[in-house]
Amino acid sequence: MTDKTADLAGPGIGNYADLEKILPDDYESLLTPRETMDALFAAKAYIEEGLCRELNLMMVQVPLIVDSLSGVNDMLDRDGSRSPVGFHISNDYGKNPIDAQVVQAATKWKRVALAQFGCKPGEGICTDMKAVRKDYFLDHDHSAYVDQWDWERVVVPEDRNLDFLTGVVKRIWSVLVGAEKHVQELYPQLNTPKYPNLPEELTFFHAEEILEMYPDLPRKQRETKIVQEYPAIFIYGIGWVLDDGYPHEMRAADYDDWVTPTIEKDGKLMHGLNGDILVYNHVTKRRHELTSMGVRVTKDTLKEQMKFADREDELSQPYHQMILNDEIPLSIGGGIGQSRVQMLLLRKAHLGEVSTTVWPQQLHEVCEKHNIFVLK
Repeated sequence: MTDKTADLAGPGIGNYADLEKILPDDYESLLTPRETMDALFAAKAYIEEGLCRELNLMMVQVPLIVDSLSGVNDMLDRDGSRSPVGFHISNDYGKNPIDAQVVQAATKWKRVALAQFGCKPGEGICTDMKAVRKDYFLDHDHSAYVDQWDWERVVVPEDRNLDFLTGVVKRIWSVLVGAEKHVQELYPQLNTPKYPNLPEELTFFHAEEILEMYPDLPRKQRETKIVQEYPAIFIYGIGWVLDDGYPHEMRAADYDDWVTPTIEKDGKLMHGLNGDILVYNHVTKRRHELTSMGVRVTKDTLKEQMKFADREDELSQPYHQMILNDEIPLSIGGGIGQSRVQMLLLRKAHLGEVSTTVWPQQLHEVCEKHNIFVLK
């Protein structure tokens, strides 16, 4: 059995020798850099309009930096190992200093913002979020610069179930499938048998079901296996400890609800009101994550998850106190990776072909051997 413990906190590759092995040998970009930018912004506009229409959202501004004491920065995982970039602001000649952090995602801020923007049940917000995640290994689909459509929508207690979550996921998927068709109308060369289009519908699995199918494989390999058979899937229940003693993947304890019992299958109780959309990327021939999302914690499940993660001391932070005191609404939300989606729709082999950021010289050299030229 392959060791599973090293596979819980992220899907990166980890070194450039392995990256060079997995990059395609027959790659040729179907779009020039100029065409890429045109198609990229066409897809961006289509998706933003579609998300707002399908989920009843409004576009709003989102912070790039937050006060470190607020508790609204996204710690990305349960153990806090991926920490944010921080810096000190000396305001008013040092009399009112601020310890600030660059956001890693706007997950928790959005829930607070729902009240700020007066959203009612069934209404929500969508953001063009930019972030920095300094602890990622920079490979073909991980960057220190992150851009997402971070969205959040108010729900009522009756919405906190898998049927509601599934309906929202299907609406998001319809937007992504439509965006693919839209960019192919603009650039027909993207519609090629070499890279099949997205299926019209997702296949839904619980993380427990995937573990049953591949009990001896760690999470990344399980995902790789299943998307080869089902090229577009949604995985429920990411964060709860599964039958093998490990969660499918580590998840932060203070936004998605991964402890709530949801369904029983063949007498087995399952947990979690969250999940991920993954697809098979025909360019890279690998699993490709597009979005993480979920129904958010209640005050009771927040306390349960923070105890589970041994982070109860953080419950005194303003964000957590707002949940505990019913000062912000129940919600559902998620983050859709913009560059991840654009990389997929535009048939790119590397995130750097659609996103301009810092890449190590060694990565440039490895990519150029495979006819991949990232933006500088």
